[in-house]
Amino acid sequence: MRYRILLVEDDVQIREVIEDYFSGRTEDEVSVVSAGDVDEGMERIAEGQFDLAIFDIMLPGASDAGGFDLCRELRKDSVVPVIFLTARGQEEDKLYGYMLGCDDYIVKPFSLALLYAKVKALVKRARGMVGGNDIRVGKIRLIPEQNLAYAEGRKLTLSPKEFALLQYLMEHPRQVLSREKLLIQVWGYEFEGMDRVVDNHIRKLRKKLGKCRVQIKTVIKKGYRMEEEQEHERE
Repeated sequence: MRYRILLVEDDVQIREVIEDYFSGRTEDEVSVVSAGDVDEGMERIAEGQFDLAIFDIMLPGASDAGGFDLCRELRKDSVVPVIFLTARGQEEDKLYGYMLGCDDYIVKPFSLALLYAKVKALVKRARGMVGGNDIRVGKIRLIPEQNLAYAEGRKLTLSPKEFALLQYLMEHPRQVLSREKLLIQVWGYEFEGMDRVVDNHIRKLRKKLGKCRVQIKTVIKKGYRMEEEQEHERE
């Protein structure tokens, strides 16, 4: 698989280690474009198209959380996967990162093998290279191989995490899925006290689904359930 990554990290040694590790993978052809501060990162975002972005949070630039600024800028017109790679491991930072639209949050020190595996999985998912046949539940349809989603025949624009969340719900229709279960299956981690991340993404999904939003049911104190019927329902 061939893909292009934007890496914004002010630690030169970390940048070089990541570049060397990724370029040394024989099973993939990975191009890493690096930047060392917010201004340079903004320039790289404006200059080219990337398959994924990795941002440190504490970067030289406009604020002490420059990585958040970069993610906010990228999300204005792109849904490519974003990973935060940072020393800031507080829950509020993780929550804010996911609210901005990141797809994963890795706290330093980190494993290069794990980072590489996550990058590869996110790029595959974003390109629609995972999944099976078309999935239909009620009036919602997904084509995982092409990363396409439709509600009542209308094409949806979903972020990678929104698509993954909707796909998991649709793959388990009529099952009550807890927030913890959704976090583990969609985000890949078991985060303590991160229920709001799931609730935020469900809220965004419902808004984009239009009338089909009522197919995602809230089960009080338990989680969410995907239903086939939407007639005469209200959220």
